[in-house]
Amino acid sequence: MLKKYFGTDGIRGKVNQDKINGQMFFKFGLAAGKYFKNQKKVKQTAIIAKDTRLSGYTLEPALVSGLTSAGMHVYTLGPLPTNGLAMLTRKMKSNMGIMITASHNPFYDNGLKLFGPDGLKLSDKIEEKIEKLIDSKIIKNLSEPKILGRVKRLEDANDRYIKILKNNFPKNFSLKGMKIAIDCANGAGYKSGPKLLRGLGAKVYEYGTSPNGFNINDNCGSTFPKKIKFLVKKHKAHLGISLDGDADRIIISDEKGNIVDGDQIIAMLAERWKRKKILKGGVVGTLMSNYGLQNYFAKKKIKFLRADVGDRYVKEKMQKNNFNLGGEQSGHIILGKFATTGDGLLVALEILFSMRKGKKASELFNTFSATPQILENIKVKDKSIINSKKCRTSIKKVEKLIRHQGRMLIRKSGTEPKIRIMGESNNIKLLKKCINIVKRSIN
Repeated sequence: MLKKYFGTDGIRGKVNQDKINGQMFFKFGLAAGKYFKNQKKVKQTAIIAKDTRLSGYTLEPALVSGLTSAGMHVYTLGPLPTNGLAMLTRKMKSNMGIMITASHNPFYDNGLKLFGPDGLKLSDKIEEKIEKLIDSKIIKNLSEPKILGRVKRLEDANDRYIKILKNNFPKNFSLKGMKIAIDCANGAGYKSGPKLLRGLGAKVYEYGTSPNGFNINDNCGSTFPKKIKFLVKKHKAHLGISLDGDADRIIISDEKGNIVDGDQIIAMLAERWKRKKILKGGVVGTLMSNYGLQNYFAKKKIKFLRADVGDRYVKEKMQKNNFNLGGEQSGHIILGKFATTGDGLLVALEILFSMRKGKKASELFNTFSATPQILENIKVKDKSIINSKKCRTSIKKVEKLIRHQGRMLIRKSGTEPKIRIMGESNNIKLLKKCINIVKRSIN
């Protein structure tokens, strides 16, 4: 079934247009509240966190109004990383957690990520049920006046989250003597990131920790890794950590200023976890995972499976196959031993823990040779252009051209009005030719 509101990672779009406005967020809150209240859980509570976009001040009250109108009690947590919300949803035994964010998108976008009581993102089946409630008559979902929900603000959410993160590691784990640069993208991790690292004893050089409502992901964070590379070199740091707007992604820089993407991080963790007998089953990547990563795991005799793009689908395949490690090239990495969704700070701690005996970051990474990959994002008015005869013909043509020399993946973005074209091959000339053929069929 084609969903009306939900994409690959929650609901997302431009603020005050289409589905991202106060009226729709009231409906989202009312529908989600109605669905989870019907699950017969005694507490009947929802917790809400957000990133630092100015629009959060408009959308959060509307969402709260919808939830309380459905009879749900609500705790608002303020800016907090997405996995912090997921962790606290389970810890507080809430019916659901809702993150107001558009992740790595610019400030003018916003959206929602919904989590169930288990801290997992909702399945397609549940999202479809909530969509039906969104489109039903409002009066049917409203509660009686005597059982309206109440609202309370929690001021210590970041401290609770940091405590949970620290508890995953030995009490004597220390970062004393370490110099760490961190770029928090002026987003949800701007408080917890530096505070966590300083609390463990590190000397911290921070950037992207002065949000003003507009500068989230603006030439900073995991989608702009040049910044963390510059900071590492400037301060001669041992490691650079770059988060995205809701801190569920991580891209790093080693001490030499080399940028390390999600695929390289996953390769290092998988090899280390296998050696330490922590790895369970194997690793789940996505259709975007580099072909070189797949070859590396084959050589290391580590089972590797691909899921659809989106950390929710990665987690679903991890659960289905009983794996405890998975993620995406973009830096969404799920450490199933500790978390239910991507968490940049948790992954950073796992990396730092592996460096605690003096090993350099440059010695840990670049464990495999990546197959040359080109990714282009084409902005479009209507993503259905990918289904046009012209586009489908061009896709068949390039797949035939590149066969046995690489691979092509052309897909609609689940979060933005873009067609994503990805190609991999050691034959760069052929790769560029194939990408240009597809581009011409879209433009």
